[in-house]
Amino acid sequence: MTDRSAQIDHFLQVNDLAHVARSDLAGDASNRRYFRLTHSDGPPLVLMDAPPSKGEDTRPFVRIAKYLKDVGLSAPNIVAQDDANGFLILEDLGDDLFARLVDSHPEMEVELYTSATDLLVDLHRHRPPADLATYDASDAAELAALSIDWYAFGVSETKDDQSRDQLAAEMARLIKAHAPQCDVLVQRDFHSENLLWLANRTSHRRVGLLDFQDALAGHRSYDLVSLLQDARRDVSPEIEMQMVDHYIASTGQIADQFKTAYAVWGAQRNLRIIGVFARLCMRDGKPGYIPYIPRVWNLLRRDLVHPGLEHLNRLVLDALPEPSPGSLSTLEAKCARTP
Repeated sequence: MTDRSAQIDHFLQVNDLAHVARSDLAGDASNRRYFRLTHSDGPPLVLMDAPPSKGEDTRPFVRIAKYLKDVGLSAPNIVAQDDANGFLILEDLGDDLFARLVDSHPEMEVELYTSATDLLVDLHRHRPPADLATYDASDAAELAALSIDWYAFGVSETKDDQSRDQLAAEMARLIKAHAPQCDVLVQRDFHSENLLWLANRTSHRRVGLLDFQDALAGHRSYDLVSLLQDARRDVSPEIEMQMVDHYIASTGQIADQFKTAYAVWGAQRNLRIIGVFARLCMRDGKPGYIPYIPRVWNLLRRDLVHPGLEHLNRLVLDALPEPSPGSLSTLEAKCARTP
């Protein structure tokens, strides 16, 4: 038995859950693990294992979960916590992930995406926590440059500081010019693999929320981009535009301005994701994200044709190679070999 296993056993024991059965749940791109706890004394629960030794911290999850619940949304209840050792026991919100439901019940797609969009409309009526860090132009531009640091470098094996600096500078300029506001909470991973359908609840509470511990104060278009430009599944351009228009009509945004902000943050997010997916393979030994890169590339190309993003478009096409089968194979060959 490993030390971590012994710590888990002790945590369950002190919370009167030593007798539960444990089964693995799908994890994410982090070092966190999740287990479903089933027992005869009550409903199932979820154990989050977030080892501090690997850089994980349960406290942001607890803080954001409380905020989301306080504004009336369905984040999981915290049943027990051990922040020092990185353990949480959470309410189990079930298995009806949006991604699975859309695959098995495609007739529900518009209802699900409308409900998620309505949740954002409601969430954005509330001020973010006062002490929440901001996702501003400077930080966002640096994260967009991960596409050059990892993806372009991984494919070409050439470090291009000039292209990196130019892309970051143009990304920061666009955000400052068109979408600088940081006035709502952005969950940052608000997409079909992190949203659960809770059919027995009503209104916005029918959407269960997961994986929001990295939340920041940011622009109101960001989570809408996360939802509608999903790296893991195709959302049709028709549904994407229907939901963007629905959000605009529900919040009173100026349509042209909001759609430009949406394209700017879409480009930023997709550039960041391309870099992160390459890094997950090359540094962390997780090649399973590489097949998603072509979809993210196509989403990025759609954002970059928006009026006003012409210069960023040229910089991207000059600096980033298209994700051809050969390029992706080159990245996969470097799996877990780049510190």
